[in-house]
Amino acid sequence: MPGYGIARDEAGLLPWSYIEERMGAARNYWLITAAKNRPHAAPVWGVWHKGNFYFSSGTSSRKGRNLAANPSVSLHLESGDEVVILEGQIETVAEADLLQELDQAYQQKYQVSILGGQVYSLRIGQAFAWREQDFPRTATRWTLR
Repeated sequence: MPGYGIARDEAGLLPWSYIEERMGAARNYWLITAAKNRPHAAPVWGVWHKGNFYFSSGTSSRKGRNLAANPSVSLHLESGDEVVILEGQIETVAEADLLQELDQAYQQKYQVSILGGQVYSLRIGQAFAWREQDFPRTATRWTLR
């Protein structure tokens, strides 16, 4: 993160478990999609399951149309004090066993089914996290896959 005064050594960096804990505990997530140079931010419900984020959306919704045109997204939590930002590519989920697992987790969390729309997963390319109380020391970036 050039320009933020972040040290080049690893002292103070956050562990991946910081991402895991916050993504698993969150109720609301903000998804940013874009198509035709028009960004769109919307809150979504989702589940962190086996190290991946899953959510559903109607294919004719603005999110769904944007995802069909451009699968690149940014996803972040509501907090500006304990920050988690994930960037990557959205993929559709069709595997029956996985859909059943996700539906059980989603129903336990929200008391509704995830199967009302197309189910998507986020293939994370980069993740960013920090704690505001000790920024920039904890500002951490992961590059995945």
